[in-house]
Order: sequence, then structure tokens, then C-alpha cells
Amino acid sequence: MSVVVPVHTAPAVVARLSRLDRFLPLWIGLAMAAGLLLGRLVPGLDAALDTVTIGGISLPITLGLLAMMYPVLARVRYDRLGTVTGDRRLLVSSLVLNWVVGPAVMFALAWIFLADQPAYRTGLIIVGLARCIAMVIVWNDLADGDREAAAVLVALNSVFQILAFGLLGWFYLTVLPGWLGLPGAALAVSGWDIAGNVLIFLGIPLVAGHLTRRLGERARGRAWYEARLLPRIGPVALYGLLFTIVVLFALQGDAITARPLDVARIALPLLVYFALLWVGSYLLGRVLGLGQPRTTTLAFTAAGNNFELAIAVAIGTFGVTSGQALAGVVGPLIEVPVLVGLVYVSRWAGRRFFPGAAGHP
Repeated sequence: MSVVVPVHTAPAVVARLSRLDRFLPLWIGLAMAAGLLLGRLVPGLDAALDTVTIGGISLPITLGLLAMMYPVLARVRYDRLGTVTGDRRLLVSSLVLNWVVGPAVMFALAWIFLADQPAYRTGLIIVGLARCIAMVIVWNDLADGDREAAAVLVALNSVFQILAFGLLGWFYLTVLPGWLGLPGAALAVSGWDIAGNVLIFLGIPLVAGHLTRRLGERARGRAWYEARLLPRIGPVALYGLLFTIVVLFALQGDAITARPLDVARIALPLLVYFALLWVGSYLLGRVLGLGQPRTTTLAFTAAGNNFELAIAVAIGTFGVTSGQALAGVVGPLIEVPVLVGLVYVSRWAGRRFFPGAAGHP
């Protein structure tokens, strides 16, 4: 039988992370600026950082993402996952939002805002097809979402990503434009490459987090694990996030700063996309009566995108200097600050629309 931790211990579990989070927008803004400056001022830095890749993604970014996800997945109470898998409203809503609504909304916005820019349009559609399996775990945790639900939904998205990414790419880039009398494009992507991407970015930190909790609780009990160990490893998630942002923007600094007007054009539909998906999903969760933690999780898992996969696919198919790759790069440029802002919106909305809800431990 697992030990139940009293509600009053919950703040202690995330105390250090909460203090760091107090100035999270500032840290992220500084990390983005530092990455852009490094990419512009240090000759050959982007090539050096991108020399070694794993799953088509730079090794430094890979290490940053793993460091970012591990502490959050170590917080998941894996003995509670059954309560999530039995919630059909949450699972079905998430699947529909991620694999029906999200790609369709991005397709429509790409054609509305970038009808005269086929390369950028294609890149945005690829971003819409890549559902988030990494950073969303951090945003959800910072916003007091249900971390067990996030773990299940991310795992579910991972399975569908392997099965559906290539098929949906073919549909939205070739079939649907043909039906509508619009010009299309081709997408060459390997299901095995996507599976490897999922295995690295979700599988490794998930196994590590599960083993950490299992061995820690077995050795010292749940109360010690959550009150003493988790606060020590918790800040690693923020450090990993900031490191990932610095490296990502250092890799792509030239592309971002060389074409500011193009970046602005790509950014506009992305802003609309994140707002529509997050607000719509949050309202749906409230209408379905999912409660504050799971409504928050539904909104962030629907709004987030797997920019790592989108960039890797765009570069692999169209080339590192292509417009498609630039659109993929602009994805995190917009997603990171927007979803940070939505973390605070989510906290406000939780108090406003779920006044009796307790914080998620």
C-alpha cells in the first residue's frame, strides 16, 4: 500500500522550483537573447553544436531536453496512472484535439496567412502535425496541471505520432490541397525515425523517472522521496529548459535574425494557433467537467508542438537553409514565450473558474 502524503507537504515538493519560476519569463527571455547573440557573434558555433546528432537532432539539444523532462517524470505518481486511463472524456478529447483539430487549424491558418509563401506554409503545416511530447510536460507542471494525466497523454501522443505523422503529412500536404484545387507538396519521413525520436525524448526520461521514484520510495518511503529528494532534482528541469533554449537559438540565430520580416509573417499564424488551441481546449475541459488539473493538462497538451521533430523533418526533407526549416525554427521562437505566458493565464483561470480546486501535489 502506498503512503499518502498530506496536502500540506505539496508546496515543499516544488518549493525551490516555484522560487526559480518566479522570474521564469525573464530567464527565458535572457536565454533566447543569449542564444541569438552567441549564434551571431561566435563564428562556426552553429556548425560545432550541430556536428553530432541523435535522431536527427543536435546532441546538446538532446541532452537539454532529457535534463528538462527527467525531474518532471520523476514526480509522476505512477501508481495513479490507472485513474487517468479510465477517464475516457479526457483521452478522447485529447486525441481529437491533437490529431483532428490541431492539424486542421494549422492547415487553415497556414493557407490564410501564407498563401503566397509555399515553403513557409509547408513548414507551418509540418509544425502542426508534430504533437508535443517533451516541453509540454514542463509547462503542464508549472501550471499546476495533472502530471499523471500529462504522462499518459504524452505517451498516447507518442504512439499516434509514430502511426499517424507520415499519413497526416501525406493527407495535408498532398491529398487535401488536391481536393481543394490548391498546390501541394511531398513529405519524405520515415516511421522508424519518428519511433527513434519518441524512444529518445520520451522513453529515456520516462524510464529514468519511474526507476528513480520506485527505488527512492522503496529505500526511504514516499514522504521522504517527495519532501526531500524531489526538491533537490526539481530545479534541473528549469536548467535543462534554459540550456535547450540557448542552444536552439544559437543554432538558428542567423536564420532568425537575417529575415526578420519573414519571421514576423510566420509568427502571426502561430500566435493565432496557440491562442485558439489553448483557449478552446481549456473551455472544452471546463464544459466536460474535467476539473482544474486535467483541464490544464488538456489545454497544454493540445496547444504544444514537437518543434524538435518538426525541425528535423523539415531539414531532412527540404534542407537546412529551406523556408520550411525556417518555419520550423520560428515555432519555438513563438511557442516558448507564448506558453510561458499561458502558464500564468492558466494559474489565473484556475482560481477564477475552479475556485474550490486544491493545488495538484
